[in-house]
Formats: sequence, structure tokens, C-alpha cells
Amino acid sequence: MHFIEAKSLSKTYVRHSAPKTGGISRLWRRDTQRVEALTEASFSIERGELVGLIGPNGAGKSTTVKLLTGILTPSGGTCTVDGRTPWAERQEHVRHLGAVFGQRTQLWWDVPIRDSFLLLRDIYALDQAGWQKRLDELVDALQLGDFLYTPLRQLSLGQRMRAELCGSLLHKPSLLFLDEPTIGLDAVSKLKLRAFLKEENRQNGTTILLTTHDMEDMLALCSRVMVLGHGRLLYDGALDALLQQYDTVHTLRVTFDGGADLTSLPASVTRDGDAYVLTYEPARTPTSVLLPQVLAAGTVREMTLKEQNVDELIARMYREMAL
Repeated sequence: MHFIEAKSLSKTYVRHSAPKTGGISRLWRRDTQRVEALTEASFSIERGELVGLIGPNGAGKSTTVKLLTGILTPSGGTCTVDGRTPWAERQEHVRHLGAVFGQRTQLWWDVPIRDSFLLLRDIYALDQAGWQKRLDELVDALQLGDFLYTPLRQLSLGQRMRAELCGSLLHKPSLLFLDEPTIGLDAVSKLKLRAFLKEENRQNGTTILLTTHDMEDMLALCSRVMVLGHGRLLYDGALDALLQQYDTVHTLRVTFDGGADLTSLPASVTRDGDAYVLTYEPARTPTSVLLPQVLAAGTVREMTLKEQNVDELIARMYREMAL
């Protein structure tokens, strides 16, 4: 049995709004609109996988997460998580979940974060020894020791996110949901958080489902992604394979000592000061074929290969998928 298995999972919302025409009857009449937030999505996730869920706003990501957590009941289809139906066995189900949402908090705002951890110990009915051991591990790994007795409201955003992650993992959940976990963090905090998540996944086999618009997070953490658009699952597979479909143009910047003959190169050549900028399609001319030709064209002083920005690749993917 797969750890998570969804079959034809669907969710339709009904929205009511006042009609644009109709005179005085507009006061009591309502127009009804059915919105398909998720349409027959089928997928499976194995225990211990780290999977990214991407798509533009309104694609169905949040609806998918809410169905997997049991917050919503689907309009159609089935889903099990570790053998449980999330919305039918929600009380037992949530005991095995953790969640970190970049814009929300699960800790108490005005009390020291250790007091929040104590409250979570009682909520999850954890034994004192096991809780203390796990807390010590997380405090050390997330470097919380310097502000363990500081109220949440006095912490920086990076400190707060690390505290939230600690609170989500105290009960050793088998499934962790991350929604924009690095939003607003500086570069150093992002790197530390990503390193911790990879280690948590490796050491404890925690299954992690990540939703984010930060593609650097996706590249650093996930080898597999699921792409949602208009409520439909459009792609489920390797992230590298997905990016290669849209990484169609590379740029090679070369500076020569002295002259160079680039007329026969299978690339578009322009000048940028002393440097030559070569634009080529690796599908037609592999980099391994182009580089020897460049080296033979003159004495190379400096050479830099630039692939397309991953955000540009994702934006192109969204355009081509009409998202």
C-alpha cells in the first residue's frame, strides 16, 4: 500500500453572489457558480518521499493540502494517508501530521516558545522523557537555545520559522506539510532551514510535501514535483526532467586573449565589451560539442556558462500550459 494514495480526487465549491441585473429582486436573488478547485487528481506518494507541489495561484494546491489533512471533504474520489481516510478519521489522522505555514503560526504569540512546546506536549499526550529527548534534538538542530525562553512576538522571522518547525516536529509526525516555509527569510536562514529539512527527511524518514513559489527551495529539497493547473494534475515526475523540457537556450560568455574566429560556430554571437556572448540550443548543439570549437577559435582567458534562470523556466512552463 502506498503511504498516500489519491484516486480521482475532486473538490467543487459553490459560490453565491448578487446578480448584476434584475432590479429590486437583486436584494433577495443570488446567482450560483460552481468552481472546480480540484478535478479527478490521482497520485501516490511513498513513505519518506520529499515531494514538491507547484502551480500558479488558484491552481488547486491549497485545496489538495486541505483534503490530505482532512480539513476538507472531497466532492468525489478517494484518498488514504497511511491507511486512514483523512476527513473520516480526522482526530486520529492529525496526531500523525505536522504543518508549517509561512503566513500563520501554531505557537502562542505572547508566551516563551518553550511554554508553547509544553502545551503541545500535553495536546499530543507525549510522555515527558520522550518529549524532552525530542525537544533537545530539535533545539540543537535548529539552534533555538538562545531564545527558548523568549516570547514568540519578540523573535525575528527566521527565528520564528525555526520555532514553528520545532513545534510541528515535536510529536514525530510521519507526514509534514510545508507551505512557503522560507518566505521572507534571508539567504543564511534559508540555507539552514533547507539543510535541516533534508536531514530530518533522511534520519527519520518523514514524508514531506512542499508547496512554494520559491523554486530555489524546490531545487534544493525535491527530486519529484507535481504540477497543478486549473485544478488538474498536469505533471507528476522528476523535477530535472521537467526543467529540461523548457531549458532550451543556454548562454556562453567568453573572453579571449587576442583575436578569435567565431564565424563557424553553431551559435548566435554578440559582443558585450571585450566578451563574446554565444547563445545556442543545447538540444541541437550539445555543450560538449560547442566547447571544443570555442577553445579552438582562440586563446580563452575566461569562459562562463549560464543556464536559464529556474524562475524563467517555470514561467515559460506556465505560459505553455496556459496557466
